[in-house]
This record gives sequence, C-alpha cells and structure tokens, in this order.
Amino acid sequence: MAADIDEITITETETETDLDVPWNVIVYDDPVNLMSFVTLVFKRVFGYPQEKAETLMMEVHQLGQSVVWTGAREKAELYVQQLQSHQLLAAMKKTS
Repeated sequence: MAADIDEITITETETETDLDVPWNVIVYDDPVNLMSFVTLVFKRVFGYPQEKAETLMMEVHQLGQSVVWTGAREKAELYVQQLQSHQLLAAMKKTS
C-alpha cells in the first residue's frame, strides 16, 4: 500500500541574503575602445592607480574579459552603468 505524497513546489525568490552575495563587475574586450581609454575609465570610475588600471585593461585585452570590481549589488549596478556610459562592454554577475 503506497502512502499518499503531496507534491511540493519550491519557488526561488530573491531574498536579502541574495542581495548580500558579492557581485562581480566584468568588462569585456571590444574592437572599438583604445587601451589607453579603457585604462583612463578604470581610473575615473574606480579611482584605481595607473598600475592597477593598466593591469586590468591588459586582462581585458588579452583574456577577453576581466573582473574589475567585486562587492555589493547596488554599487555593482552603479559601476556597470558608469562603465557603459563610457561605451565599455560591462556586466555584473553573482559570485559563485
């Protein structure tokens, strides 16, 4: 005799803890922007020193993308908007 089993549906919802998970800001390589311009944008948007901005720019150029910042979701959204306003290909992704 089989027991009656109720089907349970679990729906994923965004919770406060999802908002706390660090987010990566990723910049992707593009054929348009000059390397010097990308370096300048990293310095302006993030306040990075020349050396760090150049290192991240080279990652974008050589690897096709780079995680340029990691942190809270709201700040990540702001950074992505700022990078996009400078015509860079940028997105954000939840860290694993």
